[in-house]
Amino acid sequence: MSRSQNEEFQQWWNKQRDRNNHDVLYTGDDEAFLTVEIRTPATVDPDKDRIRTRTARQLSRLYLLKFKQLASSFVWIGNSFLYLVRTANRRIANDNPPSVSSSARLYRLIKGFLVVVVLLLCFELAAYFKGWHFTPPSVASAEVALEVVYAWWLEIRASYLAPPLQSLTNVCIVLFLIQSVDRLVLVLGCFWIKLRRIKPVASMAYPTKLVGEGVRLEDYPMVIVQIPMCNEKEVYQQSIGAVCMLDWPRERMLVQVLDDSSELDVQQLIKAEVQKWQQRGVRIVYRHRLIRTGYKAGNLKAAMNCEYVKDYEFVAIFDADFQPPADFLKKTVPHFKGNDELALVQTRWAFVNKDENLLTRLQNINLSFHFEVEQQVNGVFINFFGFNGTAGVWRIKALEDCGGWLERTTVEDMDIAVRAHLCGWKFIYLNDVKCLCELPESYEAYKKQQYRWHSGPMQLFRLCFFDILRSKVSVAKKANMIFLFFLLRKLILPFYSFTLFCVILPLTMFFPEANLPSWVVCYIPGIMSILNIIPAPRSFPFIVPYLLFENTMSVTKFGAMISGLFKFGSSYEWVVTKKLGRSSEADLVAYAESGSLAESTTIQRSSSDSGLTELSKLGAAKKAGTTKRNRLYRTEIALAFILLAASVRSLLSAQGIHFYFLLFQGITFVVVGLDLIGEQVS
Repeated sequence: MSRSQNEEFQQWWNKQRDRNNHDVLYTGDDEAFLTVEIRTPATVDPDKDRIRTRTARQLSRLYLLKFKQLASSFVWIGNSFLYLVRTANRRIANDNPPSVSSSARLYRLIKGFLVVVVLLLCFELAAYFKGWHFTPPSVASAEVALEVVYAWWLEIRASYLAPPLQSLTNVCIVLFLIQSVDRLVLVLGCFWIKLRRIKPVASMAYPTKLVGEGVRLEDYPMVIVQIPMCNEKEVYQQSIGAVCMLDWPRERMLVQVLDDSSELDVQQLIKAEVQKWQQRGVRIVYRHRLIRTGYKAGNLKAAMNCEYVKDYEFVAIFDADFQPPADFLKKTVPHFKGNDELALVQTRWAFVNKDENLLTRLQNINLSFHFEVEQQVNGVFINFFGFNGTAGVWRIKALEDCGGWLERTTVEDMDIAVRAHLCGWKFIYLNDVKCLCELPESYEAYKKQQYRWHSGPMQLFRLCFFDILRSKVSVAKKANMIFLFFLLRKLILPFYSFTLFCVILPLTMFFPEANLPSWVVCYIPGIMSILNIIPAPRSFPFIVPYLLFENTMSVTKFGAMISGLFKFGSSYEWVVTKKLGRSSEADLVAYAESGSLAESTTIQRSSSDSGLTELSKLGAAKKAGTTKRNRLYRTEIALAFILLAASVRSLLSAQGIHFYFLLFQGITFVVVGLDLIGEQVS
């Protein structure tokens, strides 16, 4: 060792000695020999020893405390997970209790589809990490057993599975394009109506005052106003009050409150409200059926069988959450004058809670397009559309001519409209006459409503198909009713929406030989969404949520369509859409300030004061015994996992648009499945 190296080693050794508190002496005077003498210190500092002992004891206690915290965290996580699982099982179990329902059948199919998708994803991930995804092996060159299986899978997929999937894809694309063209034609028709300012014009008009200015009392036809309701304690007052304030001679109008409520306390409240208006001189009667069959159709049918109905010429119908403007009859009844072929005058709905939450905003987009475009265009060009079940005036002679109300479906309004049209009667739609109403604010209520609205038309189509063929209307009207009204807008639309975006699109990720073009996934649906939002321009910021939510609702609409078409038992179930009473008090005042109800605001507010105390007590008693909870919708959650698994597979193939669509659509299904859209509860 050289002298310089010896000196460097001596310095390093002395530093180590000082650091470790050892008394080590290094001597290196002789270059040939190296002498190191280690001596035990003569004295040990007792303070340092205590510090070391205390530090070790503190560290042990610190680690013990951290271990206890970690253990308690694991226990808390385990308890939370068990609570979550129990809650999920309890709420999922209440989703679709009837095992025979079409929803349960559809869920079992989707659950099996989910298992297949997960297995395919695991298989593809294994192939990806093995490198087979980049250089697909052949059966001849495969060496490992799993590689042989993957090679066989590639051949079976390309030769036997992808071709039929591609054929189904092409069929759905054609249906999608046909429906898109129909939607475009309707929008162009609406633009033409706006451009030419086309609207129905009555042959006469009633004055502001009831009698005078050349109009006699006899010039006002006899009108019955019907309000069917069932256990709707939140809204009964506002509808009865609004109808009783209609600007029409009292001698020429009779109000029928058709109460099908099964709760005795609600019956007593409605009776008290009717008696209050009777004391004020309004001709109003209360009817309650002892045998409640046929749901709403049975209720209306029983009311029309009264002996005094033969003295009346028209009947106006309002659901329990509707409040017509005071001049409703003066704006609708004149259209019947001199038009003996006219059976129905339908008016538009106005939603007082359309900005309540995201769900009501999305519903407003759909219904605005329905009224502004579909019903207005069909009313102007072909004088036919589906009756909305409320906010309309019927000629009683037309109801009797087509057979009256029938209890054979859950869409009695569409049923009677179809039969009246086949008998040669015409309809008019008034877009400028609006009736206040309320949108369902919870996903549960909205889902039940949509299920009934999409299963009923298929029941009706199955029942009246041959009646349409045998009817005496023109071939063009028969074709319009069969192909456009029923098949395209009621059957094909929910079929291709669910099949294309919830089944075919995920499968094409696992069967890349079948191609679904990007313009079908993204561009055309985006254009159609823009067309749908045109009647509600304030909703443009919600165009992406609207597109995703409509695809999410396709599973409910598809299940309802299949249920009605094949006569599953759940398709005949009628569930009253839950109302929250949003369109009362402050909402009526706000709407009145816009001018529609300015004349009757003061009277209507005072008329709705009575009974509010009793109603509040009843509502408090009901709420005290029940706690609302968010539900878990297993079908939507299963589809969410399917779409998210497909998005992972598309990521392996670097398919950009497909990946983002599947990802966001899967997240939307998760949000809806966890009941996080609409009215929020605990």
